[in-house]
Amino acid sequence: MPSTPRRNISFPHFLPDNSEVNSTSSLMGIDAIASQAEERTALLDVESSRRANYSGATTPTLKSDSGKDSSVLARRLRYYIPSLAWIPNYSFNLLGGDILAGLTVSSMLIPQSVSYATSLAKISPVTGLISASVPGIVYALLGTSKQLNVAPEAATSLLLGQAIADVLRNHGDGTNVAALGLTVATAVTLQAGLLQFLLGFLHLGFIDVVLSRALLRGFITGVAVVIMVEQLIPMFGLTKLMHQVDPQTTVEKIIFLCEYTLSHANRLTTAVSFGALFTLIALRFIKNQFKRYWFIYRLPEVLIVVIASTIISARCGWHEKGVDVLGSVSVTTGGSFFVFPFNSTIIKYAHRTTSTAVIISIAGFLDSIVAAKQNAAIFGYSISPNRELVALGAANVAGAFIPGTLPAFGSITRSRINGDVGGRTQMASLVCSGVVLLATFVFLPWMYHLPKCVLAVVITLVIFSLLAETPHDVIYYWSMGAWIDFGLLSLTFFLSILYNVEVGIIVSLIISLLLVVRRSSKTRMTILGRVPGTDRWRPVNEDPELEDDIPGALVVRIRENLDFANTAQLKERLRRLELYGPHKTHPSEAPRRQETTVIVFHMADVDNCDASALQIFYELLEEYKSRGVSLFITHLKNKPQQKFIKAGIWDLLGADAFRQTVADAIAIVEASNTSRP
Repeated sequence: MPSTPRRNISFPHFLPDNSEVNSTSSLMGIDAIASQAEERTALLDVESSRRANYSGATTPTLKSDSGKDSSVLARRLRYYIPSLAWIPNYSFNLLGGDILAGLTVSSMLIPQSVSYATSLAKISPVTGLISASVPGIVYALLGTSKQLNVAPEAATSLLLGQAIADVLRNHGDGTNVAALGLTVATAVTLQAGLLQFLLGFLHLGFIDVVLSRALLRGFITGVAVVIMVEQLIPMFGLTKLMHQVDPQTTVEKIIFLCEYTLSHANRLTTAVSFGALFTLIALRFIKNQFKRYWFIYRLPEVLIVVIASTIISARCGWHEKGVDVLGSVSVTTGGSFFVFPFNSTIIKYAHRTTSTAVIISIAGFLDSIVAAKQNAAIFGYSISPNRELVALGAANVAGAFIPGTLPAFGSITRSRINGDVGGRTQMASLVCSGVVLLATFVFLPWMYHLPKCVLAVVITLVIFSLLAETPHDVIYYWSMGAWIDFGLLSLTFFLSILYNVEVGIIVSLIISLLLVVRRSSKTRMTILGRVPGTDRWRPVNEDPELEDDIPGALVVRIRENLDFANTAQLKERLRRLELYGPHKTHPSEAPRRQETTVIVFHMADVDNCDASALQIFYELLEEYKSRGVSLFITHLKNKPQQKFIKAGIWDLLGADAFRQTVADAIAIVEASNTSRP
């Protein structure tokens, strides 16, 4: 009796298509299936037994729910406070790189922050050091970027200095200038922090995609030129004379420099300034030539020049020869180190500085988010713009508890250096802030003989990096014929120079937002034509041979969802399509199409419509119907169809007006034309 062949059963969904697999690995016999079935049965029995032990028992169920709730809470806390996730899991293998990055960035940050406070914000240098430490600690605990270094920035410090100067002009000679400057700085920092925290809380982090790069480039370039002019005055030793002449705008300061530099400049100050600038440039050039030698490439040239100039100044007595030095600086910035910022004195000046705080918060966030995204792309992780806003806001609010703290934001340059040197976690920022705090309380008295003109040189070196990409962007916009972007860049730049930085950025922000609104208000739609010999329809601007063989018929495909913004101009857009088709033609020209008698709306791309858009669309269809125009709606999805029914559009047009395809609607039109005598 012949043996019955064993039937093999395969499971193709576990195997790749067209793969060659031997029979022992790809096919399972009946015995193998039975064995697997027994294993699955045993597992099900164990699971059933486990569930049975808990069924009907109240206490274990409560414990399970409580454990689940605590697990969810822990996940939420780790999400909103990233330090709760990375600190417990920190790998000490990364500690060496983080410490080296923190030391490197702090050596560059200490002289920068002192320069920003004294030369740009015109307040105590201690405020710059505190701003480079306390906000950085708070951000390291709350921020999502691992390399972002948060500290004072040149542009925001300049805006703060202008706000302080405006407030000081309205007070008499008996005003305590130092105390008033600290109060205004605290008010601005507090408002900027609160605004950013609120924007992040309301999930408005998309603001970075609303404002164009051209606007940001024009703002940065304008700020760079303004700062350059501001720093040339102390570099030539003309600070005292400037206070007597009192030029206000950047143009007036340029004229002041042209008029008094040759005749009134302090020769020693000028020599020290440009000697320090040449040394910094030379050291940076040497470092770039020896990148393979890490001990040379990582030399902090700024710190070297600051220390060397301080020692030489003390030995040679430069302060006795007309060179302004930093002098004695108190570690405290007011009556006490910590002051509750929500008090009547701060609020008194808040309304005068609100516009400045808004500009600082937006400009600072844009700079920070660009730096954070660059490092996230390099090191392969993601960031959340909304949580970045919350972290930056909380950092500045925390800084406002110390009088005079400058607004602190992320820096593209410092963050890039942080990552290049070895910073892989937020620990690098904690190390950097710790070193800056150490310098504040221990090394600050040693900076008595530091020439202020050297601090101006440090800022000037930063300006070179701000201006580095401007020529490339200008040439790019010009070659691309992007006249709107080019005009926005130019407008921001010239307004910042001719008036002030705040006017330049505000006007450009308004124009940029208006451009966004203008573009979003135009419904994206195109005219369709029939492919010859078929019932298929394609955009006529893609193929000039498409047929337009139905007199008076207009087939329009709407390419996006309908909302109140893009539907408001739908009537005007459709009217232009009726008269001129897809061609861009001046309204004074004669119509290119004959009068429209049939309109077919292809709505396959419409997934949703809001109530205001449906109301406008209803009125539009009602007007067409009163003109005797036949209307059809095709490819309408279920969700918008239900809304059309609720809005009364279904009853207005009738069920026959809603067809599956454009071909169905055109067939009715052609049949109607044929039946006419």
